[in-house]
Amino acid sequence: MLEKKATGSLFTHLQCVECGKIYPKNVLHHVCADESCKAILAARYQWKSNTLTKEGLKNRPSSLWRYREFLPVEDEQNIVTLGEGFTPILPLLNLKQYAAGKQVLLKDESNNPTGSFKARGLSVAVSKAKELGVATFVIPTAGNAGGALAAYAAKAGLKAHIFMPTLTPSAFKTETRLFGAEITEVDGNISDCGKLAGEKAAQAGWFDVSTLKEPYRLEGKKTMGYEIAEQLSWQLPDVMLYPTGGGTGIVGIWKAFDELEQVGWIGSNRPRMVAVQSNSCNGICTAFHQNAPRSEYKDSGFTIANGLRVPKPYADKEILKVLRASNGYAVSVGDSDILLALKELASNEGLLTAPEGAALWHAFKALSQSGWIKSGETVLLLNTGSGYKYLDNIE
Repeated sequence: MLEKKATGSLFTHLQCVECGKIYPKNVLHHVCADESCKAILAARYQWKSNTLTKEGLKNRPSSLWRYREFLPVEDEQNIVTLGEGFTPILPLLNLKQYAAGKQVLLKDESNNPTGSFKARGLSVAVSKAKELGVATFVIPTAGNAGGALAAYAAKAGLKAHIFMPTLTPSAFKTETRLFGAEITEVDGNISDCGKLAGEKAAQAGWFDVSTLKEPYRLEGKKTMGYEIAEQLSWQLPDVMLYPTGGGTGIVGIWKAFDELEQVGWIGSNRPRMVAVQSNSCNGICTAFHQNAPRSEYKDSGFTIANGLRVPKPYADKEILKVLRASNGYAVSVGDSDILLALKELASNEGLLTAPEGAALWHAFKALSQSGWIKSGETVLLLNTGSGYKYLDNIE
């Protein structure tokens, strides 16, 4: 029997973000059990017990697990890692004609295992689920999340079932099968996949790791916020643009900034957060501009940015709260503009971003031209994945 080795985690409990109900940390949970609520559950920590300092990070591994005290896994033997996290922040130097006096940075999540930011959430979610005794997972996916779950399940010696739209580019299907997962292709969008995955999970007893319908993918995604703060010497950018499909990242990064303030590593200043969507699925954008508390279901069909085809994010309310609390904004972009932006980044910066990431470049130019982003501001674009998987769409 392996000796239990503590990670030093400060994790204490789960809490519903809406009604505030507390849930124990040593039991599997999905969302709030109150039928009138069913909001997402967030991990909470005892910050007063923190002994880690900024200086103490310097000799830590260059992965998201360098922040292990601020993550929910308590026994290091349960950590399932492929070296995810601590991706580079790159200045965009060859497109200064569009920057107009602004510093434009791009955090490149394509450097993660399986080529996207999904590795973060699935590393932490699989690790914690393993700690709580899960043997079989199921997930609906637009592509990257399925590949990431398949990889981490393989690493952990566990089983994964992936529900994926038929229109998903072939690279995603191939990698997922190579990792040994079982794929079910669905003639529909990710919402259709989610419904079928949920039904099968209930029948077979599989653990459903759908976006924000369990607490721990959020904890992996929040580490992008920790890294941004550390990599920028604890000074946050003025504006941050994020491609928003399911929205775990935008909610997680905001959570990270709140936690870093609680431990005293940053102050109260926050970036203005910008959600960038596809014109095909721009329910968050519409709700933001209509000052609505929630988004409506919106799906106009195929987009080359598969990850943005999320008709109604489960955490729509939380995403909109972040945008408004940060004095942020929401923008939607058409496929033709996404493709032009992708080519512009590739041919000028040598970066073959995912279409979701390329949408941010077009949005930046539009917001800069309108004056919403001002001269002298530092702007960070968060590219969520590699364009190589999308070649079917791009071509």
